[in-house]
Amino acid sequence: MNWLIGVLRSITELKVGLADVVDILTVALLIYALLALLRGSRAMQMMWGIVAIAGLYLVASTLKLITLSTILGYLLAFLPIAIIVLFQQEIRRMLSAFGSTAWFPRGRGQDEGPVMINELALAVQALAAKRTGALIALERHDSLSVWADTGIALESRFSYDLILNIFIPGTPLHDGAVIISGERIVAASCFLPLTIRHELSSELGSRHRAAIGLTEESDALVIVVSEETGIISLAVEQQLLRPLDETTLRNALAEHLYQLRPRREIDS
Repeated sequence: MNWLIGVLRSITELKVGLADVVDILTVALLIYALLALLRGSRAMQMMWGIVAIAGLYLVASTLKLITLSTILGYLLAFLPIAIIVLFQQEIRRMLSAFGSTAWFPRGRGQDEGPVMINELALAVQALAAKRTGALIALERHDSLSVWADTGIALESRFSYDLILNIFIPGTPLHDGAVIISGERIVAASCFLPLTIRHELSSELGSRHRAAIGLTEESDALVIVVSEETGIISLAVEQQLLRPLDETTLRNALAEHLYQLRPRREIDS
């Protein structure tokens, strides 16, 4: 730390103390966290657009382009409001992450996680065998309470039989997504945000688009069972891993849900 203070003093010729270094490092970490949060999302593209407008304003002011700089100046005056409107999802995610109980992890029995994963994989395989469409979101660090509130609250302990019964065709809970947090089924028949990515295959229906859409807004894992083909997919980090079977789904869930290791490639 002392060498860093010395370097800053030699560069800036200012009196730099420990508090100044902590201040700079904290701001740098916050900026890094913001960029990591926006990485790969539509908000990152919008942010670069805002940076481009600000840069153009500086150039116009330097070159004394009065009309252009005046227009851009008025446009930038509304920038704080625009940021709140454009980045409301990201701001919500950031606040949710800071207030998440994941900072203070609760104790989990060694066998609870694997048992839940095994039962979930078996239930999904059973649904796929019958070509029963299903959409199941699993909460990780980011809270899914916003989307759980759009459905019917269950607050039930997870079980194989309950998952199968929820997705029986024609029942009130069949349509929409099931949201799971830890060992609890929080809600069913929930609405998830649809992705607007145009490069997705036309073979992917609304369930797959909702699965990818939720991973664009949170770090959730989303399981999809296609009603037409019975193919099992897993949406993670804005990517769709498919086709999966009981074994590959179980392995992917164990990797991403609890251990959070780097994602392995699964052939599509």
